Amino acid sequence: MVIGRGLAGVYSLSQNLQEIRGWKRYGIAAVLGGLSATAFAPLFFIPFLIPAFVGLLWLWKGAEAPKKAAFIGWAFGTGYFAVGLYWVGAAFLVNSARHAWLMPFAILALAAGMGLFHLLIGYVMGRLRFKGVERVLAFSAIWLFVEWLRSWIFTGFPWNLIGSVWTFSDQMIQFASLTGVWGLSLLSLLVASAPAVLFESSKVPFSEMKRRVAFVLLVLSMPLFVWGYGAFRLSAASTGSEAFVDNIKMRLVQPNINQADKWKPDLRGEHIVTQMGLSAGEGFKDITHVIWAETAVPFLLSGDKELRSVISRVVPPSGYLITGAPRVEELSVGGGIERSFRNSMHVLDRRGEIIDTYDKFHLVPFGEYVPLKDWVPFLKKMTAGSSDFTPGEGLRTMNVPGLPRMSMLICYEIIFPGAVADSSKRPDWILNATNDGWFGITSGPYQHFGMAQLRAVEEGLPIIRVANTGISASIDAYGRVVKSIGLGEKGVVDTGLPKKISGKTLFSIIGNFSVLLLISLLLLPLVIRRKK
Repeated sequence: MVIGRGLAGVYSLSQNLQEIRGWKRYGIAAVLGGLSATAFAPLFFIPFLIPAFVGLLWLWKGAEAPKKAAFIGWAFGTGYFAVGLYWVGAAFLVNSARHAWLMPFAILALAAGMGLFHLLIGYVMGRLRFKGVERVLAFSAIWLFVEWLRSWIFTGFPWNLIGSVWTFSDQMIQFASLTGVWGLSLLSLLVASAPAVLFESSKVPFSEMKRRVAFVLLVLSMPLFVWGYGAFRLSAASTGSEAFVDNIKMRLVQPNINQADKWKPDLRGEHIVTQMGLSAGEGFKDITHVIWAETAVPFLLSGDKELRSVISRVVPPSGYLITGAPRVEELSVGGGIERSFRNSMHVLDRRGEIIDTYDKFHLVPFGEYVPLKDWVPFLKKMTAGSSDFTPGEGLRTMNVPGLPRMSMLICYEIIFPGAVADSSKRPDWILNATNDGWFGITSGPYQHFGMAQLRAVEEGLPIIRVANTGISASIDAYGRVVKSIGLGEKGVVDTGLPKKISGKTLFSIIGNFSVLLLISLLLLPLVIRRKK
């Protein structure tokens, strides 16, 4: 009796959402989008995805025209990104006197702009007008395609791909070794949207309803199979000393320097002293390599021999210091001198000499350069200085003495699936240096960290992550955290270097081509049914 009333209530809710009109339905769509974003780190409220996506499908079913469906999608996307990316607003509080008033407008503008991707999803859904199981399959295929599109168009911003909601589970994320994060996105979409087909209409023949029930049960069992695959894969992983590269012990330095203080002239020297003290602390004699975070040295280190000499005191006797610092190149152009600013990582030896340098190539819009500034001159960078940074040459596999071949990535270069390792000269591990201090104690650094875990699984490569304010960690080739220091903490992580997996993952071979394969699998049943 109680179950019957409950099912009747769900059906009634479905009909109400389909029949709602006006601005109210766009407001509901925005709320549902925000609800879905609570599934991301650090909350991981994954069950909320089901009412969010089911409600979205019901709203779309009631849309009178593709244009209406498009705006429902846009409202959902705006809520999705407003909640998922709210932490961007913390950057406006670093220099609050100058930027704080912009914070609410910037968050809303970012969310509304990113929501245009979901407007596209809504428009296509409004045009197709599929029903039942085919509707869920079409929705999943379209969303997956748009996520892939978002990962590269306009330089790309694949933050909070829906598959990253599973990073709380070491077992679940192993599926990314086959399909990348895209397979986890597909899993999320199917599981969250499938229940919608059970209550979308009262005029469903019994035979069709049996088909829908079977489909929903199959989809809801999929996480169990994915988890089982992950558990099996982890059971074969090496353990103990066999899981680490011999004769390497790194010290990851997390000074937890407040971003508002980082570039103050009277404090910059103190920041160097703080990091040197952490580097040379107890156990230093056993360390082979010391690693500092992105822009850990708030000076032009490459042009300051005296400063390099001072910092070299914390270079291990037979090892190296890897640190971030801005640098400037002066080039002769047309009879004059042109200065090129770069966000770089330097490898420093015991003599204070820089033996290698990596320049960040995937720059952050409004943080390191201003897009469209020739057309919109009032747009400004959030970071100090009026000049844009110059991007580096791209992915590069580096050879640092005493270390296996590595891929260096700065900040959000780690968030791009299939674009973190040079396939022509494959590295053995990845170093990700970042400064998440801009975003304080918010969801942003947790989400950023989860994406690093996914890249480790996708490539089968360990990742060493060093962050100014956290989270700094050693992540093995299965995405598991070996050792870490939390967000907002000051200290060091002394860790060995986990080994890469033997062979290659399937995703490291096929890369983002997996998106096409997954979409084809979704569309195949639609094609077959249409032919029948």
